[in-house]
Amino acid sequence: MINLYNAQIESLSIHRVGNKSRNENIFLSGAPFELNDEITPLIKEYFLKSFREKEENYYQFTHETDLEFNELYNFTNQIFDAPDTVHEVSKKITTLLFEQSSHPHIKSGEVYVVYFENMLLDNEKVSAIGIFKSELKHDFLQFQEKGSLLEMVIQQGINLQKMDKGALIFNKNRAEGYKILSVDSNRYDTKYWLENFLGVDVLADENFYTKKYLKFCQNFAKDVVLPAEDKKEEVMFMNRSVDYFAKNDSFEENNFLSSVIDNPDLIPEFKNYKQEKAPKYKIEDLTEFPIANAAVTSARKSIKNTINLDTNIQIKMDFINPESAQKFIEKGWDEEKQMYYYLVYFNKEEKS
Repeated sequence: MINLYNAQIESLSIHRVGNKSRNENIFLSGAPFELNDEITPLIKEYFLKSFREKEENYYQFTHETDLEFNELYNFTNQIFDAPDTVHEVSKKITTLLFEQSSHPHIKSGEVYVVYFENMLLDNEKVSAIGIFKSELKHDFLQFQEKGSLLEMVIQQGINLQKMDKGALIFNKNRAEGYKILSVDSNRYDTKYWLENFLGVDVLADENFYTKKYLKFCQNFAKDVVLPAEDKKEEVMFMNRSVDYFAKNDSFEENNFLSSVIDNPDLIPEFKNYKQEKAPKYKIEDLTEFPIANAAVTSARKSIKNTINLDTNIQIKMDFINPESAQKFIEKGWDEEKQMYYYLVYFNKEEKS
C-alpha cells in the first residue's frame, strides 16, 4: 500500500524531448527548477494524482542479460546513493528517453525528473524518484482588457488534471530492481515507455498473484461452472472464492478447492482449465502464496455478484456473507408456468 499525501518534492528538473524521426531536438535545462509556494502544491498534485487513482500494479527493472545492464536502473542507483546529483543524472535520463523517441507516433513533450522524500510504502517511509512526461497540449482561454472591451486570447498548455506518462521508483528492493509504479494515458505507445525506456517487467508479488488468481477463478466460473451448473452456482463459486481470500492470510490450492467447489466433478475440470489457461495469468506453478488484502478488496469491486433474470428482476448476492445465498436461496422449476423460479427465505425486510 502507498500513501503519497505527505510526499515532499526535494528537487525538480524540467527538460524537453522531441521526436528524432522528425528531426526534433532535445532541450536540457542548466539548473533545477526553483519551486515556490504557489506552484508546489499544484505540480505535486499533477505528478501524483494518477497514482492515487490507479491500482497498485508494481513493476521492477529487468534486463535479459543482467540487471546491471539496465541503464535507468544504474541512473536510479546514482540518485539514491547521492541525491545532490539528481539534476545532472536527470539529463542522462532525459537523453535516454530521447534516444527511444524515434517512432513516428511518439509525441514530443516536457520531461520532469523529481526527487521525493516521505513517500509511505508498505507503512515504511522511503524516498522515490519520479519521471514524468507531458505530451498533449490543450487549448484554453485567457482574457485581456483592451480599452472598453474584454478580449479572448487562445493559448495552449498542459492539463494539470491528467498526467500523460509517469513512473514512481521507490527506494526499496534495490537488489531485485526496485518497486516501480507506472501510468500511461496514451496506450498506443506503451512499449516505448515500459519496455524501451523504463526496461521493466511485472513484479510478481502477493498483490500480483492474488489479483491474477482471482481473475483466473472469475473466468473459470464463466467458462466452466456456468455451463455445467447455472448462473447461481457461477455467482456462488465466486462468492466462496472471494470469501476464502478475504478470510485467509495465505493461499493453498487444495484447501481452496475443497472450500469453494461443492461439486467434486468440477475439481478435475478446474485443474484441466488451469493447465490450459494458467500461462495467460502467469500462475502455471502457483499453488501457495501470501494473500494481499488490498487486492481482494479491489477484486470485489470488479466481480459481478448479481443474477439478472429475463423478467427484469435482479438477485444480488453478498460477498461479505456468501453462506446466506447458499442457505436462503433455492432454484426450482414450475411445471404449470413452465418457468424456473428462485425461492428466497427471509425474516423481515431491511430498511434502505
